[in-house]
Amino acid sequence: MSGHRKYEAKTAFGRVVNEIEETAIAVILGLMTLITFINVVLRYGFNESLIWGLEAVSILFAWLVLFGVSYCVKVTAHLGVDALTNLFRAPGRKVFALVSGLLCIIYAFLLLKGSWDYFANFANLPATEGRWFPLGFEDRFLNKAWYITNDIPMPDWLRFLEPLINEGEEYEKLPRVIGYAMLPIGMALLLFRFVQATWRVWKGDADSLIVSHEAEDAIEEIAAARGDKGV
Repeated sequence: MSGHRKYEAKTAFGRVVNEIEETAIAVILGLMTLITFINVVLRYGFNESLIWGLEAVSILFAWLVLFGVSYCVKVTAHLGVDALTNLFRAPGRKVFALVSGLLCIIYAFLLLKGSWDYFANFANLPATEGRWFPLGFEDRFLNKAWYITNDIPMPDWLRFLEPLINEGEEYEKLPRVIGYAMLPIGMALLLFRFVQATWRVWKGDADSLIVSHEAEDAIEEIAAARGDKGV
């Protein structure tokens, strides 16, 4: 079994989820490109600019990274070094892979807790108690829902947030909670994907959480293609 084969969803639900993930990544990347292109045209063609363009692209880039990191775990696109584990036979490599998966799950769990604790106050929600493991939710917390972005205008279709988290006060700009929302969402997805990947190793459906010998395989594919063409 190969740890670097192309990802293929096994169920209809899995295919739908995969389409949603890939579409979301494509939309975010497309919006970043479009906003940047418009800003360049305005700046060099009309000596104008989208004041909120840079800030919007920065937020979208953060979303792309946080969303993409879990997607890359799913499709085993993250690179890793397997020189040590390949010195062992299959049972030993499986043990190493399971230990790695467990460590990744713990790490993702800590990231999820930290990201929720940071995001929560901006959404007028309580953070968790406990330094490493959540022991409940805080009774008192500092409401930061009124924090807004510097330049991004507030769209009317998000006005429903004002009575929910901002005590009915009107937002002059986009609230920061929108940008920070991807923190817990991205880390929750990362934790879920690490659990999935470790479970695949446990069942024997995969032998690693990472891509193995990607460079060598790419060179072999190119050499084979050239051979077929008689180059």
